[in-house]
Amino acid sequence: MYFLWKLVTVVLMQTVWRDSFTWPLLIFLLSCCIYPLASSCAHTFSTMSARARHICFFFDYGALSFYSLGSAVIYSAYVFPDKWVNSLFHRWYVPIAVLNAVICTSLACYSRLGLPFLQYSHDIIKRFQESQSPKFSKCLRAVAFAYPCLFDNIPLFYRVFLCVGEGCTDNDTNILHCYHISLAFLTGFLFATHLPERLAPGSFDYIGHSHQLFHVCGILGTHFQMKAIEQDMVTRRPWLIQHSIPVTFSNSVGVALLCLVVNLSIIILYSLPLLSSAVSREKKRVKNPKKTFY
Repeated sequence: MYFLWKLVTVVLMQTVWRDSFTWPLLIFLLSCCIYPLASSCAHTFSTMSARARHICFFFDYGALSFYSLGSAVIYSAYVFPDKWVNSLFHRWYVPIAVLNAVICTSLACYSRLGLPFLQYSHDIIKRFQESQSPKFSKCLRAVAFAYPCLFDNIPLFYRVFLCVGEGCTDNDTNILHCYHISLAFLTGFLFATHLPERLAPGSFDYIGHSHQLFHVCGILGTHFQMKAIEQDMVTRRPWLIQHSIPVTFSNSVGVALLCLVVNLSIIILYSLPLLSSAVSREKKRVKNPKKTFY
């Protein structure tokens, strides 16, 4: 609701649709609304059935990869250090981020059940990856999300930690970026280590387990990320408009729409065997109804 409120306040600005410089902010805020919503729905409705659980988390993975693209689009527009603006890496940064998002969704979905129709179908609903090699499945999923995140933050890491001298964009916003980076690494640490519940099994089943802390740190990190980006957008706007790559439909809204379409196609592909299994069971039930005795 908080990120939705931020998005609505930006959309209601009368000049937002005529000012292409604000389009990356809209995409980022939209991704900030989608990924917590998808995660909440996945945790809420995944208990309906085993198939519903898989499909719900397929959408969760797609939403997270779209958030990674939203971060890349807005970093390209507002966060790149002055030294790297208009460089070869800057020009290829967003197209590579789109590819990363697609790979992220594909790998994350694959880590649950394997390849659709080849490793699972409407007759077989086994969690091949997680049942045969749970550690490999978890590592694959962690890599699927860590790689786009690390790639997206390359310009930020360089700007905050490595860059020295002129053109480093050393301003007051960097402290907010540091808060975001710290919380992002803490989020990944909690996901990978399962602390604190692994130290005291059973003590954190309802309150305080790592996945709850993971979500809290993730949302707090996104909050500081948003604050830092908004400040960069305002303070650097005159310089960026004059020197940076112009924000156009193709490198902002266009790539976001492309990512949404491809991600939805991947999710549908991985979900089709699960949906067809439900249809098959319903047909069998209608063909062979149970007899009722009174």
